[in-house]
Amino acid sequence: MTRSSLLAKLEIIYNLRLHAPRSSLADRSDYRTLLERLDNPHKRLPPAVHIAGTNGKGSTLAFLKAMYEAAGYKVHTYTSPHLVRFNERIGLGGQDIADDLLETYLDHVMNMAQGLQVTFFEITTALAFLAFSRQPANICLIETGMGGRLDCTNIIEAPLATIITRISYDHCQYLGSTLSQIATEKAGIMKPDRPCIIGYQQGFQGAPPSHDSETLPFESIAGQIGTPLHRAGREWSVSFTESDPIHFTFRYGSLQKLYPIPYLVGAHQLENAGAALACTHVIDSFPIHDESRATGLTRVRWAARLQRLDHHPLQGLIPEDWELWLDGGHNDSAGEVLARQAQAWHVHDPRPLHLVMGMKRDKQADQFLAHILPHLTSISLLTIPGMEEQSHDPLTLRQLAQSRRPDLAVACPASLNDALRRLAQAASCPGRILIAGSLFLAAYILGQEPYPLEQTLRA
Repeated sequence: MTRSSLLAKLEIIYNLRLHAPRSSLADRSDYRTLLERLDNPHKRLPPAVHIAGTNGKGSTLAFLKAMYEAAGYKVHTYTSPHLVRFNERIGLGGQDIADDLLETYLDHVMNMAQGLQVTFFEITTALAFLAFSRQPANICLIETGMGGRLDCTNIIEAPLATIITRISYDHCQYLGSTLSQIATEKAGIMKPDRPCIIGYQQGFQGAPPSHDSETLPFESIAGQIGTPLHRAGREWSVSFTESDPIHFTFRYGSLQKLYPIPYLVGAHQLENAGAALACTHVIDSFPIHDESRATGLTRVRWAARLQRLDHHPLQGLIPEDWELWLDGGHNDSAGEVLARQAQAWHVHDPRPLHLVMGMKRDKQADQFLAHILPHLTSISLLTIPGMEEQSHDPLTLRQLAQSRRPDLAVACPASLNDALRRLAQAASCPGRILIAGSLFLAAYILGQEPYPLEQTLRA
């Protein structure tokens, strides 16, 4: 087996015809048949935590993984999308699945899928369940692909716990046009008598809610099916004071603990860390000491989430005293998060902030920009390399930005490299560049392998 043979097989599943959304998980008859042919691996998983949400579910999973691994547990993970290699989606005992094992399991799944109409994400999920059922671990952490109620990961019947992170506007054509509708879909992962940790739905320091005070239905849904809730700001909370910049406080019931600020940057990551910490307290079958929790918070890694690119080739295009940051955020909640970080930068290390943005056409650029535009010195707008036809037109985005900030310097450079060079040449003092707007743009920046970026799309 070679990497090229694996890539050829992955190309087949990338090109699978996307099915229309099902009205219920029960309608996934071919997917269920595939799992039966594989001897129902979803019923033989290590104990699982199931995570849904619009923003923060990947980071929350990363915090949980880091803390449980620091405590000595072996952890499997299932996440999406991948940024550079398909293998990133399936973590086995702390490592991306190896090429040979991935190819072996993929061959088996594709053989069992003959004659069935299944999507890319159904194949991928079945593959992950198969790997998890055959490779021993103490616990597995499973992220939904999109939504929750209809998601094919939601075939897990009795998770240890579920987590629902920040709800925001994304995939509205499938999940609904209101936050209440989207939250209802996410809440579909709740299970009777299984605890559900609800993340912050607005900033823990009182940041404006992104949902226009719309009431979310978590309590009513949990009450109907008998799900115990552990809600941010009620059963648990996080807090932070400027007088102690290296610690934050986590409260769970009457318990109150001081923890180191996480490695992942941003106040929103304290919220995600809080949800993970709450989960470790709720799940009593996997004891974990505070030292392991603290170690996990400082060891955690999660790419393209306010990631500083210190040793990336792009850094060579700007002066050494400039900062280069990357974030895959692309919706209103992500814009709010980045605005909060911009405010923090202005307080602690003020310097001009330049946004370089590329975004897919199906994302709400106006909602994203509404939060971040007031904090910018300039904005450079471009298409996502390799996805030009699927990207927002930079000229249209320029009109949008100028209508909201007539005084803002707006450019439409020919390329990402051109954007960075122009910013460095025009500036009179060290600046900070934030590249954001799309995980596909982040994949282009972080990726090295010659596969089309569109392959990170899930069914």
